[in-house]
Amino acid sequence: MAEEKKQTAMEEIVSLAKRRGFVFPSSEIYGGFAAIYDYGHYGTLLKNNIRDAWWKHMVQYRDDIVGLDSAIFMHPTTWKASGHIDSFDDPQIDCKKCNARMRADHVLELFGINADKQPLDFINIELDKLRELGKLKCQNCGSTDVTEAKRFSLMVKSNLGSPTDALSEENVVYLRPETCGGIYLEYKNTVDSTRVKLPFGIAQVGKAFRNEIVARQFVFRTREFEQMEMQYFLHPSIMKEKYDDWKQVRWNWYLEYGIAKEDIRWYEHEKLAHYASEAYDVEYNFKSLGGFKEVEGIHARGDWDLSQHSKFSGVDLSYFDEKTGERFIPHIMETSAGLARLFLMFLDKAYTQEENDGDVRTVLKLDKRLAPIKVAIFPLMKNKPELVAKAKEIFDTLKMDFMCEFDDNGNVGKRYRRQDEIGTPYCVTVDFDSLEDGAVTVRDRDTMQQERVKIADLPTFFAEKLK
Repeated sequence: MAEEKKQTAMEEIVSLAKRRGFVFPSSEIYGGFAAIYDYGHYGTLLKNNIRDAWWKHMVQYRDDIVGLDSAIFMHPTTWKASGHIDSFDDPQIDCKKCNARMRADHVLELFGINADKQPLDFINIELDKLRELGKLKCQNCGSTDVTEAKRFSLMVKSNLGSPTDALSEENVVYLRPETCGGIYLEYKNTVDSTRVKLPFGIAQVGKAFRNEIVARQFVFRTREFEQMEMQYFLHPSIMKEKYDDWKQVRWNWYLEYGIAKEDIRWYEHEKLAHYASEAYDVEYNFKSLGGFKEVEGIHARGDWDLSQHSKFSGVDLSYFDEKTGERFIPHIMETSAGLARLFLMFLDKAYTQEENDGDVRTVLKLDKRLAPIKVAIFPLMKNKPELVAKAKEIFDTLKMDFMCEFDDNGNVGKRYRRQDEIGTPYCVTVDFDSLEDGAVTVRDRDTMQQERVKIADLPTFFAEKLK
């Protein structure tokens, strides 16, 4: 029953996302491209609003964080230093009958065996136990003819230079698997070119790429995605203090934009990466995914990253504290959120179906600041030039300050429904009385209440309502 509800919730969100121009399967006219998606008009607006809300709280509202936009391609030694080339992988098993790929650790998890970050030897021993019991089966076709686990690199290879040299290892480059690498490489330039003093952060939003074995669950897990990361450089003596501070800052951000505290929780990692001293995830309770899933990680990374890049590059990445006279490699506290996961989280939270006069209304109850369209403007009738002219005049005025949409397609009721599904907080209808009294009807998305507002007062009215 729970699985059916999860499936139904996901299907409804995926259907709405495509129907209303939020998300499309990439290359759909060619049959699609697995785990890659394109964002339509409303999806782009929503995603950008989430990104901008994050950026405001990370950079604009603070005086200890600066921004960066680093390149996707970096010197290949970057990923040797970081350990990605040698150890950034997942355990893969294959079905010999249908050739389906599966993540071995996820298969073991179905039987209550925690194989996260465990070595291949451990994983294959556990798989053999299940194989002997006849329980190891292909999740696609049910065959028991399944291979042993092998290392599957998550790095996406490319090459720069002549296409004829594509097979030459000398020309191999990697599409970055995470955006923080660029931050570490530009740490020294940032210190040298700005007035930052420890502790300080560098924030970045950008694309990352991972060669996932299995990438499903709509935009939750894809091979091309965007990360919103902030690396906070500090003296190790204040790591605990700043780590706790940032956990609270990020928790409050979710509450600020409409996520209820009962819908999120902290998950503490027991098995840590070798460089980390503490790691927590913010998990959201997805209706469409059937439970709590990670949307952001907060990690105490120590001085491993800068130390490694200093070692491999030969460049001194230490920091000199003029007040204490101490020279040291800064430690790093990281926050890393997946933009597409937050996109899905806000859709999951906002998606609402409610009874209205015997009918069911579908509405996205997004935080008004995140809504793709803030105000939709309608003429009551599209075949009355005077109403259309007045509605377009209002649209031209309001669009300078708010993302607006002019809509004269269908009756007003259908236009309301369309804007509800987009998540538009306010609809403005210009009627015949508007030509006489200089007022319009403003309808609230959530309450569906309507009120008359003077046309001249609309800019200040919406400035107050949408702040």
